[in-house]
Amino acid sequence: MNWQQDHYPKRIVCLTEETTETLYRLGEQNRIVGISGFTVRPAQARKEKPVVSAFTEASIEKIIALEPDLVIGFSDLQANIAKELIANGITVWVNNHRKVEEIFNMIVQLGSLVGKAEQANNLVSQYKLDIKKINDVAENRNNKPKVYFEEWYDPLISGICWVSELIELAGGIDIYKENQNASLAKDRIIANKNEVVERNPDIIVVSWCGKMFKKEKLVSRENWSAINAVKNGQIFEIKSSIILQPGPAAVSEGIKALAGIIHRWHSLEIN
Repeated sequence: MNWQQDHYPKRIVCLTEETTETLYRLGEQNRIVGISGFTVRPAQARKEKPVVSAFTEASIEKIIALEPDLVIGFSDLQANIAKELIANGITVWVNNHRKVEEIFNMIVQLGSLVGKAEQANNLVSQYKLDIKKINDVAENRNNKPKVYFEEWYDPLISGICWVSELIELAGGIDIYKENQNASLAKDRIIANKNEVVERNPDIIVVSWCGKMFKKEKLVSRENWSAINAVKNGQIFEIKSSIILQPGPAAVSEGIKALAGIIHRWHSLEIN
């Protein structure tokens, strides 16, 4: 028997984008045999890998046909997919990371699963260093803008935990921080749109979870013209593939996009 063989999973199906991107960043993309249809990062993944799932739905037959030795999912929303795969004898690893530190944990754990623990730790160390630089600048400022992050428009849904954390690390004040630990979107619904008006954010950041943002829809809401962010033109979109992916994108490009928006606010004469 050859005891020197690679004992790490060789055929991995990723049911969400963040693990696909992580494996590419670790140089282990050859292990991936199937991906989610929502994967846009990295761009070559869509060209190289077959699509086997959406988010809450997956083709069990396609996945089984790929003969994976590991399927990686995200959250309780994929519990039924995981259950069916397990019933078919497939090994499944499902993450439930919702916080920035948990994103780092996922990256390190995934690195360990494919024999790239050191590289994964180095990747996380670089992300933490970049975030610290952004946060150091933010902490040296005297005032912080109030930020409203909108994940969906009908009904209004505020940002998930890692988004709320990134807003504050970038130097903003999340006006719906009390919703930070609500993992499900239904628990972050803002029933009364006038509540946002009353909280009067200085900046509005929108990421409509895979749907194109239409600014006119937002500014035409009743009474929203009174909001500082609307009056001063401080309305911005960050693509969901950058900010709503609980993986490398959020802790690299996502926080940089937020920091850039907040930096522009500080440069305005209104402050």
